[in-house]
Amino acid sequence: MTVRSDSNQEARLNTPSPFREGLGYLRRNPPLAFGLSLILVLLLFSVGGRLLVNIEDASPLSTPPYQSPSAEYPFGTDKVGRDLLAVMIVGTPLTLRVGLLAGVLGVAFACLLAFAGAYYGGIIDAVIRLVVDVGLTIPSILILILIAIALRGVNPTEMSLIVAATAWLWPTRTIRSQVLSLKERAYVDVARMSGMRGYEIIFRELMPNLIPFIVANLVNTTASAILATIGMEALGLGPTSHPTLGMTIYWVILHAGVLGGYWWWWSVPVVIIVLIFIALYLTSVGMDELANPRLRRSV
Repeated sequence: MTVRSDSNQEARLNTPSPFREGLGYLRRNPPLAFGLSLILVLLLFSVGGRLLVNIEDASPLSTPPYQSPSAEYPFGTDKVGRDLLAVMIVGTPLTLRVGLLAGVLGVAFACLLAFAGAYYGGIIDAVIRLVVDVGLTIPSILILILIAIALRGVNPTEMSLIVAATAWLWPTRTIRSQVLSLKERAYVDVARMSGMRGYEIIFRELMPNLIPFIVANLVNTTASAILATIGMEALGLGPTSHPTLGMTIYWVILHAGVLGGYWWWWSVPVVIIVLIFIALYLTSVGMDELANPRLRRSV
């Protein structure tokens, strides 16, 4: 008993902690590590900036207009007298929140449809497949523009709901294909023969095995949602009273900031938007390694 106890204790001591395993995996997966680091930097910029910069300067008439970057205004100011540094500090997390909320809602609804349709099949799956196939043939941006025009004067939360109206289509197709493959596995047949009900098999057997794939879909859907949000806001269909990145681009277009030579007005939000998409792309590449066992690197 003593020998067995000592061996068990030694095995526990030699087993790396989840934190160390996570750090080891990030070292083996540079895209994921760099992508998450870049997202963290953007969040720290927004959180730390609130401690150093007066975010009230993100409101119109708070500063002198058309000030080029200087020690007092590092990012300059726009035509209506807003400090662009304060605008970026407020607008960056706001844009990320809109995209993330739309992505979460879209993927959650996609999971509901994909698991139900693929597992139960029949008329349920046929209807879901028909709706998804038809929806994917229609340009999503057209649907979103029509919804935004009908609502008018939306806030960031409503913008997330609008974008989520089409964000579920592609994840539904991809997740459904994975469920169709998994439900034919032997362990699912064993669970079915043991008396487990359909929803129990979905939540206990199928869903845990697809979590990495679902998370990878969430990252991709969030990136698509942010892109759709920025596009709609650039057309003037976003929350005009909130300083999001897309609405900053809209004000640049409306006041001819590019033709006027106010390069700092449009370059600052464009750089941050590019950084956001680089971070999400690298995170998606890293998450794809988790979702696809054939891409996983050995220790």
